[in-house]
Order: sequence, then C-alpha cells, then structure tokens
Amino acid sequence: MLTITGAELRRFLRDRSNIFFVFIFPLLLVVVIGAQFGSSATTGRVSIAGEDGPLRQAVVKELEASNSTVAFGDWDDIVEEVSRGRTTVGLRFPDGSNAAFTAGKPVELEMLPSSQSASIAAQQIVRAAVDKVELDQAQVASLVRRGMTASAAQSAIATARTQVTAPSVQVEDVDELAQEFSGLGQFDLGASSMVLLFTFLSSLAGSATLIQARRQGVIARALAAPVSNTQVLLGQAGGRFTIALFQAVYIVVATSLLFGVDWGNLWLTALVLVAFSAVSAGAAMVLGSLIDNEGAASGIGVGLGLVMAGLGGGMVPLELFSDTLRTVSKVTPHAWAYEAFAEIQRHNGTLVDILPQLAALTAMAVVALVVGAWLLRRSLARAM
Repeated sequence: MLTITGAELRRFLRDRSNIFFVFIFPLLLVVVIGAQFGSSATTGRVSIAGEDGPLRQAVVKELEASNSTVAFGDWDDIVEEVSRGRTTVGLRFPDGSNAAFTAGKPVELEMLPSSQSASIAAQQIVRAAVDKVELDQAQVASLVRRGMTASAAQSAIATARTQVTAPSVQVEDVDELAQEFSGLGQFDLGASSMVLLFTFLSSLAGSATLIQARRQGVIARALAAPVSNTQVLLGQAGGRFTIALFQAVYIVVATSLLFGVDWGNLWLTALVLVAFSAVSAGAAMVLGSLIDNEGAASGIGVGLGLVMAGLGGGMVPLELFSDTLRTVSKVTPHAWAYEAFAEIQRHNGTLVDILPQLAALTAMAVVALVVGAWLLRRSLARAM
C-alpha cells in the first residue's frame, strides 16, 4: 500500500507542469492578495528626488515611521512612475532647501500625487511628516533664539519629551466586519485561501494519474501481484491523499518562512489540513473513476475546483457573503476549512472551537473516499 502511495506521488511530481502550479503559482497569488489586504500593508509608495541633507533625511525618517515605502530616483523618472501608477506620491527637494531649512528660512517642496485611490491618504501622510519635521525645527529655533546652542536645544527637547505623557487616542471599531479581520497579518488571509484552493485543485489534477493507471493497465498489473484489491484501493487513495497533503504542507511552510504568516496553533492547523486533504483525495478518486480521459478530467477538475473554491471562501472571504450565500457555501469543504482556519488564526481557537468544522470535514472525507473506492473497484471490475 505504501509503495503504491509513493509511486503515485512520484508520478504526480514528475509532471513538469506541476512545478509551476504546485510550487510557484500559489505563492504568487499570496503576494497579490497580500498587496490588497492585511493590517501590515504599507500606506503607499513615496518616491523622493532632489538635494540630500538634514531636511530630506528627517522627512524620510518620519515617512518610514508611518509605514510608507520610500524610494529614491531622478525627478523625471519619478514623474513617469507617478503617471504610470507605480508610485503613489512623488516628492522633490529643490536645491538649497537644506541650507534654508538649517537657517530657519521657508522651504517649498514639490509634491506630485498619482491618480491611485490611495493617493489622498498618502498625501496626508507626506504632509504630516513634513509638519512634524517643521515643528521639531521650530522648537529648536525657539530655544536657539533664547541663547541655547542647537545641540543643547535638541538635547533639552529630547529630555522634555521623555518627561511628558503624550496624549493618547483609543479607537474602538464597532463594525463587525472590521473586528473580524482585526489583527490579521498582511498575507494571512491570502495564505489560508490559497491552501484551500490549490490543495483541492492539485488533488483533482492528480486524478489524471489515476486515469492513466487504469488505462495503461498499471492497476491491473498491480492486482496480478500478491496484493489484495483492498491494498490496491488503499494505495490509490493514499496516493491522492499524499498529493493533497503535500501541497497543503508546502504552502503552509513556504508562506510561514517567506511571508511570516501566523498559522496559529500548528497542531490544530495540521488537523484541518489532514481532514481537508482527505476530502480532496476522495473527490480526486471519484473524478478519476468516473472519467476515462485525462484531458477531460483536467478540465472538469479545474472548473470544479475553482467553482467550489469561489463558493467556499477560497477567493472571496466568507464574511463578505450574504447570509443566504454563506448557508449555501456549507455544501463545500472549503467553507468548513475556511471557518476552522479563521478560528485558529484570528481568535486563538481551541480544539473544542473547531470541532464542528472538523466533524463536517471528516464526514465529507468518509463519504468521498467510500464512494471513490466503490467507483474505482467497479471500474476495475468492468475493465477486467
């Protein structure tokens, strides 16, 4: 049984097209989704040109503190980047600006906003950074006019700030949707969605190897060996399950190492992965037993996988669904696995919290595997 399982996994990985779709494409989609969602996303890209010096360095420091991405370049290049939407805001420091800033004279900076939706917020962040630098310089200048040296004034202001309790603002968001996604990392949502999407897709794609094994007589030759029908069926089921679990574990490990995705309790995450992989394996056996053509199986598998992922929260978060559509989504294993991941990642859920989701996934897995094994046994008997 283990030998057949290992052979099925090797046959799946031997297909070179799977190198991209199994190892590269899922991570690319995680990056794309992470660029749009998540509390760790940057507040915009600010490209800076012009004279370097104390003023520019102070503004850059404030922008980086506000979680903005700061880039540098020639002004002509930045103008083109802004026009193409590659930069949110362009900021130019004219020649002589640093000398005027040090002397306490007015300085004019040129800001060029893009047409992006995030441009207005980015402009406010740039203005706030400039105002902060202006305030700091005004405080130093005020003390210098009263006889202190610039270094002593800066030291005195720094000391005073440590002795004063700054005012604080507590923001309480009463929106249920915002509360549901609060604390979610930039890539966390995309990573969990891609696990569901590609684990199921890879499993259905693996049904092509089952069809090849039936058509080319691989399973028939295995049955001619001193093994039972049950061992062959378990080996085929194990092969589908291993392919699904391999894909799921790869995405979890890769996103954790490359993007710092927090998967919560790893033991509970592993339970969800095992249950969902079992459902995927059963679905692959059903598809591989009902269809005799690899091309048709691949097409149906991709279409079915995408539809079920879209309906089950693998593409759009379930929290954005209407109540009716969310009820309908419960027919997919994706929806149950999505809810389990949400409970583990966002709410530090325990085993008791995800028991309903695990029970539903386990029931689906049992049904799918039993039906898949029965269909495969029937197709083999018909072929013989």
